[in-house]
Amino acid sequence: MKRVSFAEFGGPDVLQLTDAEEPHAGPGQIRIAVRAAGVNPVDWRIREGQVLGAHPIELPTGVGLDASGVVDEVGEGVRGIEVGDQVFGEGSSTYAEFAVLSAWARIPEGLTFEEAAGYPSVVETALRVIREVGVQPGQTLLASGASGGVGSAVLQIARDRGIAVIGTAGAANQDYLRSLGAIATTYGEGWVERVRQLGPIDAALDLAGSGVIRELVELTGDPQKVISIADLAAPEFGVRFSGVAGSVPDALVEAAGLISRGKLRIPVEKSYPLAEAAMAHIDSQAGHTRGRRVLLV
Repeated sequence: MKRVSFAEFGGPDVLQLTDAEEPHAGPGQIRIAVRAAGVNPVDWRIREGQVLGAHPIELPTGVGLDASGVVDEVGEGVRGIEVGDQVFGEGSSTYAEFAVLSAWARIPEGLTFEEAAGYPSVVETALRVIREVGVQPGQTLLASGASGGVGSAVLQIARDRGIAVIGTAGAANQDYLRSLGAIATTYGEGWVERVRQLGPIDAALDLAGSGVIRELVELTGDPQKVISIADLAAPEFGVRFSGVAGSVPDALVEAAGLISRGKLRIPVEKSYPLAEAAMAHIDSQAGHTRGRRVLLV
């Protein structure tokens, strides 16, 4: 089968489309014929060799955590899923023609493979950081860098829970944030004062790693009310860096429910063929994403 992998840490050019042995489902796992794979910032952070404790790496290695596809192997002990079912979920080395998943759910009706591949890690992360930051219904949450996949999920999940959300993004994405129920404002010079004028902030999330931790602490008044998923220097300011996933199966069940109720929809900004994984990483690292980027297999 074809698989994207890398043998050394580095830039996008280390990614290679190679022939590899097919993986097989072990106990408690399933294998899918991949139709699409989600492109997440964690993918290129791992490729660069950033220290992410949840993802120890032995080289050479495949790339990717999220995928959608058709079940073609069911491991020992797995119940409630059959060969031929269409699923989305999280596993390893998902930039490939076949991948093993350790967490999955059936794709909700009306969602394409392309769309479904963009949800697993994104929704798990959004649910986790909303929980960890402790924001409650009736309070106001600030999401810095809100137009990407996690931000898109955070805005919609928070609003569904009765939490007001202020989102920062580039000028081109202001209407997009508003369409998700957020109060939108731009980042850049003067952004702290613009946010302050919108009202008090009860909690804040750094979703883009753009060097705003100090300002988020200033706006909330307490480093314990700030969580970052993107700035490894966050602990220097007393802010928690959240990089270890919670229950992905539970997140997928909640995601499927939100999607089915029409409360969560994350658009795919751009799709790429598997051979263009490096370009997908380049675009992801450039930021300014509106929704998700996926690879088509």
